[in-house]
Amino acid sequence: MDASALNPERTDTGALLAGRVAVISGAGRPKGIGKATARLFLAHGARVALLDVNGEEALAAAADLNAATGTDHARGWACDVSSAAACASAIDGVLAWSGGTIDILVNNAGLTQKRGIAEVTEADYDTVTDVVLRGTLLLSQAALPAMRARHGGSIVNVSSMSAQQGGGIFGGAHYCAAKAGVLGLTRAMARELGAEGIRVNAIAPGLILTDFSRTGRSDQDKHASGAGWPLPRAGHAAEIAGACLFLASDLSSYVTGTTIDVNGGAHMR
Repeated sequence: MDASALNPERTDTGALLAGRVAVISGAGRPKGIGKATARLFLAHGARVALLDVNGEEALAAAADLNAATGTDHARGWACDVSSAAACASAIDGVLAWSGGTIDILVNNAGLTQKRGIAEVTEADYDTVTDVVLRGTLLLSQAALPAMRARHGGSIVNVSSMSAQQGGGIFGGAHYCAAKAGVLGLTRAMARELGAEGIRVNAIAPGLILTDFSRTGRSDQDKHASGAGWPLPRAGHAAEIAGACLFLASDLSSYVTGTTIDVNGGAHMR
């Protein structure tokens, strides 16, 4: 196994996002995909707005990234993506900060619940679907006018391998359904918005070393879970960030409506 591939902090040289403004939801957690993506985007020249339902975590994540980069190119906002009003308010704040520009949106906010199919209550269904699927739609709707004004943009929706194989990592049937809905929404958005220069794609992560699942399992245990996969380990948040960077940048200028699997070969289509 190439040791360099296991370094979650590795970034390549260059500035693929120079001068661009990115918005990333669910970006407050220290070990999360959102913060890792913000870190990589900053390394490639972007200004990054970090949104999280926990405003204090969003502000702390932005401050940490600014300190690490020696810049003031990151800014945090509180945003409950299940609320249209909260999405509009956060995007208004971003636009005031950025001078009216949004080039990239990464819909990463999510939550999960481990439930058997017979155990999923109406409240459970609403809780998960409101954030995962409704939140993807609402934040995209809030950001679209700014992208349309610039006649272009890139939206990246974070789904899950669970959507493709009906679970198997974590999360109940309602989580799988919501993440599958994100894939359908991605294709519908790509079809509708392509003529306006706005590309929309999805990423389906497998088992990643974050605190998202809240299972209490160690990183070593998670790596052991992937021992039988073609790449026999769990993934790093930075490896999902790399796929986000590809889809956000001009490297993918003719790519829309697709889903990139980042799962170490655990699920192949």
